Amino acid sequence: MLSVLVVEDDPETRAFFARCIQDTPGLSLAGSVATMAAALAWLDATEGVLDVLLVDLGLPDGSGLNVMRHAFARFPAVDMLVISMFGDEDSVLDSIEAGAVGYIHKDERPENIAQTILQIRAGASPISPMVARRVLRRYRTLAEAAPPAPPVLPVAQVPSLSAREQAVLELIARGFSYAEIARLQEISVHTVQTHIKNLYQKLAVHSRSEAVFEATRMGLLKSF
Repeated sequence: MLSVLVVEDDPETRAFFARCIQDTPGLSLAGSVATMAAALAWLDATEGVLDVLLVDLGLPDGSGLNVMRHAFARFPAVDMLVISMFGDEDSVLDSIEAGAVGYIHKDERPENIAQTILQIRAGASPISPMVARRVLRRYRTLAEAAPPAPPVLPVAQVPSLSAREQAVLELIARGFSYAEIARLQEISVHTVQTHIKNLYQKLAVHSRSEAVFEATRMGLLKSF
């Protein structure tokens, strides 16, 4: 059973997502809260495992991005999905940079919501072509505006990666999903998630984009 936490301030939307999860075999509703404060308190208090976080970014007492960062700190293997509205691509971009693997529209059909949650645990990243193009455009703009890369850190300051962690890091930098990495490395998706958790800890990062940036700065990625 995959445990899912829903963070959404609109009562009807929150109840709708909760029902979708409760009615789907393989999914378990771990919690359902309406505010950032309640979500942070839930994350601090729970003693179980959180597999998936569904979070609205526009909460009444703060940003869902703060919930995402807190969730990742408590559960590094959690998959995070943003609850969004059509035309909200800019917010989705911010959430992807914070570690989200995709997003769900508020007016999706129940079966689509359940399928999306199950697919991300299999390594998929539900991002529309429009948002994917905007992600690429943003990173191209940042790359063009970025100052020259700083010198590579001394070897003593570069974390030591195992051969498998290095391979997974290079595949992350090339944009492969968890499922694709598992297939290429002939390991399970769970093992891939473990390697990525270890990479994030060694690099002191919280998302794929941060991992790629830090690894490049440290000289762990020559090109990708």
